Amino acid sequence: MILSQKIEELGRILPPQKDALSKLGIQTIEDLLYHFPVRYGDTATMQSISSLRKGDSAVIFGKVTKLKTSKGFRTKIAMADGIIEDTSGSIKAVWFNQPYLAKMTPEGSFIRAEGKVAERKGELYLSNPKIEQITKLPVGVGESLFAGEGDNAPNILYPVYPESKGISSNWIYHSIQKVFKGGALDVFLDPIPEHILTKYNLPSWKTAMIWMHAPKNLKDAESARKRFAFEEIFFIQLERIRERRAWQKNPSFIIDKAREDIETFTKRFPFPLTLAQSHAIDAIVGDFKSGRAMSRLLEGDVGSGKTAVAAATVHAVVTTPPKNREFGHLQSAYMCPTEILATQHFESFIQYFKHLPINIGLITGSGCRKFPSKVNPTGWTDISRAQLLKWTASGDISILIGTHALIQKSVQFKNLGYAIIDEQHRFGTAQRKKLVRKDGTSPHLLSMTATPIPRTLALTMYGDLDLTVIDQMPIGRKPIITDILSGANRERAYERIRMELKNGRQAYIICPRIDEPDPDQEMALNAKSVKEEAKRLKKSIFPEYEIGVLHGKMKDDDKDEAMLDFKAGKTNILVATSVVEVGVNVPNATVILIEGAERFGLSQLHQLRGRVIRSENQAYCFALSESTGDKTIARLRALKTAKNGFELAELDLASRGVGDLWGRKQWGVSDVAMEALRNIKMVEAARTEATILLEKDETLSQHPTLKIEIERRRKDAVHFE
Repeated sequence: MILSQKIEELGRILPPQKDALSKLGIQTIEDLLYHFPVRYGDTATMQSISSLRKGDSAVIFGKVTKLKTSKGFRTKIAMADGIIEDTSGSIKAVWFNQPYLAKMTPEGSFIRAEGKVAERKGELYLSNPKIEQITKLPVGVGESLFAGEGDNAPNILYPVYPESKGISSNWIYHSIQKVFKGGALDVFLDPIPEHILTKYNLPSWKTAMIWMHAPKNLKDAESARKRFAFEEIFFIQLERIRERRAWQKNPSFIIDKAREDIETFTKRFPFPLTLAQSHAIDAIVGDFKSGRAMSRLLEGDVGSGKTAVAAATVHAVVTTPPKNREFGHLQSAYMCPTEILATQHFESFIQYFKHLPINIGLITGSGCRKFPSKVNPTGWTDISRAQLLKWTASGDISILIGTHALIQKSVQFKNLGYAIIDEQHRFGTAQRKKLVRKDGTSPHLLSMTATPIPRTLALTMYGDLDLTVIDQMPIGRKPIITDILSGANRERAYERIRMELKNGRQAYIICPRIDEPDPDQEMALNAKSVKEEAKRLKKSIFPEYEIGVLHGKMKDDDKDEAMLDFKAGKTNILVATSVVEVGVNVPNATVILIEGAERFGLSQLHQLRGRVIRSENQAYCFALSESTGDKTIARLRALKTAKNGFELAELDLASRGVGDLWGRKQWGVSDVAMEALRNIKMVEAARTEATILLEKDETLSQHPTLKIEIERRRKDAVHFE
């Protein structure tokens, strides 16, 4: 048995089971082994059968007899049942959709069983119990002369796995036991060098895999999780550091711009730069002078002035001629996630550069624009896509702003010296390669994000980027007045919204849902919905004002129209989901009301609140919680006490975990690795070891097993970019 074998080769798998395995992401033996338990049940306290009561979650030991398979009389569901007995009595066990258990468990064998005690027609039975065959019973259970320690003594912990309809945790457990018995663990070579395992007291791959799925105690289980968490972070770090080294080997344009020139440009801004902005500009310009391709992440809160930093550094690029030339200029590209943001930045850059002989282009799915217009030198004009591409390829367009259209094959630059990626959290290697010229020259790369990122996540997921943080807000910005309210005190928020609207301002109202919950659906999320709340507000609360709606299910054109209407002041209130978290700049919006605030993370609440800190006007944020629990209120109060978004991100990480904040799907990493991102020491250790290893053996020729594993992971990787 080898790890790459298909899961079907373990034994017969029914179509519903195959579908369930597919939903769980289990295709091969290896996928099954890496389907780790979410928790462990403790069987240290066992019960006698005679003491069982309806509703108990019971752990019993005994002998199983009278095993047989059958089908439900009405449902025709395949079933297995049997009798479990100890010295105090006996109880029936029933397994639904798991008839194989009766065939694989020998008559009269000793087992450990764990399950829920149910009752039917006055008779108690164990429903779908998880069973483990054992050769010895614990002392005091049945034939106590069999008690004792040894390799076949029952585990005191049992794994509980993520399930899907058709596949139970019990099925997964027994299937993994088959893999163990099939010898698959013996043929796998541990990819982590032995000296690293020894240094950090980590178990080998085989030992960790056994401890993960069949631990004798909690310490072993924790040790296994630690090993696999380190493994995944270590491989991510290896990959990031290799990407960084490869990118930095590429030659790039030397941009040696005097500080005085940049200061002359920034003095034209309608605001003074903060110290943090100045430091960020210095760091970027310092990279420009190295001759090696920069790869840097600029991180700053909403409204902290990242666009101004981008403009100042773009100025350094577009006023520098290409190598060995005294005329012409290098080009800059600025990529945004949405057309609205691209258009907004196009208009901002016109204001920054209108005093210079600089051509600025805009390319989106809706069309292309150019500044300045020949007809109107102070304004822009619509142009054809073909014309814009022609001028970009000839170098006449100095700054090109757009969406992902920027990295399409049809867009060719003559001397692209600088690429800025705004809010593209995983702009990866494949996209970067599209920016490299045929002669091997790479542009300097700046990624920007307004999402506060905990240090562990930055070191891991952005390990190939240098990190610069803008941790100050522009001078004159007033702190947002934040109020944490219960749903019953909603009227207080409405009073402030009404006051701001009377003063000519605008408001956001954020709801967790798009549509109303289905009343017939069990466990439906009972929270305010955008559509119904907008109707209610118009009818009963703010009938004299225009109310717009924005949510993720709308067509892109409709989203853009809703946002542009709000920006233009055509609508006074925008009722939206968290889709506005990364949105357009609306300085006139000064108040935001967030319904169901307990359903959002602190970082997300902070991002939403940042929508109303776009001007020097006093801004207000009301976070309404339907829950009045002490923990919920204490967590939300951090919005009022934390100094900045980075502090909130760390608090969120501690209370909720990375998987809840960003979601493992966005990053393509396991839950175990997500847990590890809370542990800064582990992340730093993995990064240190990866760095040392690559410094000594850059090609990994001395670590063939490691090299093979990296290549295999790279092929299997899912990139979310």
